[in-house]
Parts: sequence; C-alpha cells; structure tokens
Amino acid sequence: MKRMNLKYNLLKTAIKLFFIAVLLCSFTQEAEAIRIGLHEGVKKTYVGSSENAEFSDANTGKLLFISRSFTPYSIKAYGQSIAIKVKGRYYDCSTNAIYMHNPENKGFLATKRRWYRGDMYIYNFNGKLTVVNTLPLEEYIMGVVPAEMPSKWNIEAHKAQAIAARSYAIANINKRGSHGFDLKDTPADQAYGGASSETPQTTHAVLSTRGEVLTYNNKIIPAYYHASSGGKTISAGKIWNHDLPFIQSVDSFDWGIRKNGHGVGMSQYGANNLANKGFSARQILNYFYKDVNLSRVKLVEKEEETASDTKKEEDTNQQQFKKD
Repeated sequence: MKRMNLKYNLLKTAIKLFFIAVLLCSFTQEAEAIRIGLHEGVKKTYVGSSENAEFSDANTGKLLFISRSFTPYSIKAYGQSIAIKVKGRYYDCSTNAIYMHNPENKGFLATKRRWYRGDMYIYNFNGKLTVVNTLPLEEYIMGVVPAEMPSKWNIEAHKAQAIAARSYAIANINKRGSHGFDLKDTPADQAYGGASSETPQTTHAVLSTRGEVLTYNNKIIPAYYHASSGGKTISAGKIWNHDLPFIQSVDSFDWGIRKNGHGVGMSQYGANNLANKGFSARQILNYFYKDVNLSRVKLVEKEEETASDTKKEEDTNQQQFKKD
C-alpha cells in the first residue's frame, strides 16, 4: 500500500511540474455518421422496432413494408435476395439490400436482443446476411462507454473512455469498409451495446465531452486502450511491430488486477484508479498518451438518400413481396 501511495504522489508531482493544461481547439475534420457491424455471415436473424418502421429497398428507395411496433420479424438470406417473415410466411423482397428506419426518427430498432439508435441496413453478401447499424457518432459513443467500462466507475474515467473511444472511432472510419461497415461491435474494435447499455452517468460523460478527441501532429489518433496491464503498459511496437510515438510504456496503476488485453495505451482499471485518486479525465489521458492535444471535431450527421426522400408507395402490404 505504501508503494502504491508513493507512486500516486510521484505522479501528482510530475503532473504539477510537467502537465500543460490542454486547450480545446477546433479541428477541421468533420465527424459523420458511423456504420457498426452487428451481424456478419449469418443465414438468418430477426429485427424489430419500438415504433412502426419502414423497410425499403436500399438500392432503389422503393418502400417495401411497414412493420408493427414491438413485433419481431425473422429475416433470412434467400439466394442472393432477402426474405422477411410476415404472418408465418417468408416473402422475397427481390433485393440484396434493405434499409430499415423509423420515419420520424423516434424510438429504437432491435436485433441481437438489444435496442439500437439510428437506422439499420441488411445486406445479402454471397448468400449470408450482414446487419449494420448506422447512427451519429455521439450516439454510438453513448453505447460504447457503458459496454467498455462498468457504469458505477468514476465519471472521470468514463469521460476519459469517451474521448479515447471517440478518437479511436474517427481514426478508424472505413477500417472494415470491404465488409460494408466501419467497425465491429465487439472488442475486436470497440464493445458496443446500443441503447440497451446506456446509463445516465455514462451518457453524461459522453455529452460533457461532446466532440472531444486526442490529436498528435494535427491528426486524430487511434487511442488504443485495454482492460488492465497488470502493473505496466507496453509500447505498440511490442505487439504490432510498429511503434506509435504517442504511446509509451508507463506504470498502469492497475496492480493486483490480472492482465486482460493487449496492454497498449490506456488501462481502463488504471484510469478508474487514477480517477478515484482525484485525477481528471484530461490528466488521465495526458498520462497514458504522450504529447497529445485535446481537440474538438465538428460534428455533422451524414445526409443519406433514404426511403423518406422518395415518393412512398401507397400499397405497403405484404402483396408487395414475392412468396418464398
């Protein structure tokens, strides 16, 4: 315990001597909507909505179907097309891409036993389904922070997590573009639990850091993080064969916690321990990421042509589908 307190005291002294208050500066890069892969390579899944939702052909904008709220719909790959089960029967949508959204932007969409903000795209790629959640960046981060950190942790740790996650997301836009989305919803990129995982405290942490990102040499960094290092983080070169100047090996302040993750960047347990000792989110980030600046991106929602932008078909019943 004495050793740990000495470490904290030394860190406080170092920050007092060398920590330069980070000034928020505007950043020219715009943050648009992000695409998150929820399902990939499945033959069948289900979707639903809390309000009546529109299903449209994502290729043509043609309205295919209006679903009922709180009703699950089974969807399956049908050759190179997609079929939806309505009243016990599958109907061929005659398209390989479906766009699903709430026309008044109210309510939530559902799949994987979770609620999600934003819209969904369902694709048939080579006879297998991919389901993508498209939503504004900040709403995505609202579903990341509570999935990555326990909601009862210190709010300064949550703020640090929000800024790191936002930075990672923007730096990795289109990382998995060949798969039809930007990032997975798993720790392979960032854990994302949708609206179902949101809590008041973690949402406050996201909103209070809205648009804030970490930059190095005027570029947003992929702010890698992990659960715990077991005492000391490691440099990126030890894992990926290339060093990152803004990530160096430092004491992780997570002693006694079993190592969990790659060990590069911010230790989440360490961040919470530092927050509990009185360190702010900015101080935590400045400790784990070297020579970085805290900047704010301009947040915009990507405008997309959707079914609501096209003339709606009057006949929206199941006769629009071809029976399986």
